[in-house]
Amino acid sequence: MHSTSVKELLSTPPASQEVTVNGWVKTFRSNRFININDGSIIHNIQCVVDFESLDQHLLKQITVGAALRVTGKLVESQGSGQAVEIQVTDIFVHGLADTEDVKLTVLSPKKHSLEFLREQAHLRVRTNTFGAIMRVRSALSFAIHQYFQQNGFYYFHAPIVTGSDAEGAGEMFRVTTLDPKKPPLTEEGDVNYKDDFFGKETNLTVSGQLEAEAYAMALGKVYTFGPTFRAENSNTSRHLAEFWMIEPEVAFNDLDDNMDLAEDFIKNVISYVLENCKEDLQFLEKRLLDEEKTKPQIERSEMALIEKLEFVSQNTFKRVSYTEAIDILRNSKPNKKKKFKYLINEWGADLQSEHERYLVEKHFKCPVILFDYPAKIKAFYMRLNEDGKTVRAMDILFPGIGEIVGGSQREERLDVLKEKMETLGIPEEELWWYLDLRKFGTAEHSGFGLGFERLVLFATGMGNIRDVIPFPRTPQNAEF
Repeated sequence: MHSTSVKELLSTPPASQEVTVNGWVKTFRSNRFININDGSIIHNIQCVVDFESLDQHLLKQITVGAALRVTGKLVESQGSGQAVEIQVTDIFVHGLADTEDVKLTVLSPKKHSLEFLREQAHLRVRTNTFGAIMRVRSALSFAIHQYFQQNGFYYFHAPIVTGSDAEGAGEMFRVTTLDPKKPPLTEEGDVNYKDDFFGKETNLTVSGQLEAEAYAMALGKVYTFGPTFRAENSNTSRHLAEFWMIEPEVAFNDLDDNMDLAEDFIKNVISYVLENCKEDLQFLEKRLLDEEKTKPQIERSEMALIEKLEFVSQNTFKRVSYTEAIDILRNSKPNKKKKFKYLINEWGADLQSEHERYLVEKHFKCPVILFDYPAKIKAFYMRLNEDGKTVRAMDILFPGIGEIVGGSQREERLDVLKEKMETLGIPEEELWWYLDLRKFGTAEHSGFGLGFERLVLFATGMGNIRDVIPFPRTPQNAEF
């Protein structure tokens, strides 16, 4: 039997035509009014039943959370709040909801804490908040692919299992088939990875960048959009052990081209969401405003959610060198009054989230692109500047988030790259193929990485990154 989505029905002119809708019961009032939602839109459709003519056994099965197929006539609504409703002629119960199970409260209109809902991640998407978040996430995913495809990029699938550490941080998840209780050992007593599945130490990828560079140096413009993994023991509202990363890489682009690309890309995908997720954004904005009423005035956002998204999509990002940013931070009130947790005393400090947010939210009051960072605090593959102490790196900082994008012009000079790897103790044999790219037609090239969940966090106004991914993976938590 053909059914129509709730989203489509709510925009259909009523003419007493027969319609069928499938969905889950959100509320059932007075044995007469069933609110149905199928996940296609934030709003429900009201279905009106004549309970006197309805089978009493069937009536008892219509509870919050139950899955129904409803058939009836689409008519103009008699009540306020909706344009149309369904006068029910037939109901079929696909599946009952266990009214004795305490987890059913997740599906009720009652408000729950986000912490409680994380423990029920398999059900939380049925709530209005998480339904809205996941529809925005889906729209952002589409917008990302659309942007790159329309701009001549090729979608490249980077490997998930890798033998290299692109970031050089060493915080990686090991992949092995060896028996953890009795692994084979070398004569020196170390684990003998030659007996492992791949014949060497392998890990889950932290980034597809190095492999994307190889493909950019053949296809010109490529991008990855896939899962990445960090075994960083950070139990914060901004970190996940498994997250999705967008990484474009472009041959013949310098750092200025890279900053232009990143800014245009972000504005484009945010504009898409503003245009295509209006109802969900309005709901999330109201939710955020209600939440902020409980906070002290100083902790409240200066802009509402939609205003903030429009501000980012319509304004030029401020470009500031790391050196200039350090001077601003060193002379700032929070630094002088020792309000920062990490005080800025000298050039070369690695900026923390509190510093990034000060620059964006207090000083410039707009998104900021920082560039030309000290070489000592950045990865080995970033192009060394002529001053010998800074690299062609850039980070984009957003209000409420801090760093949302990290990128650079890559070091295309073989001799300089070898020297940097030697200084950092990175064996050449580990990345022989990466060095090869500098031997056969090397050229300047650039790219960046954007943590997808941080983009979703910004677009939805949520405060914890665990609430913008379906099943969060964090230290001590791999449930579901």
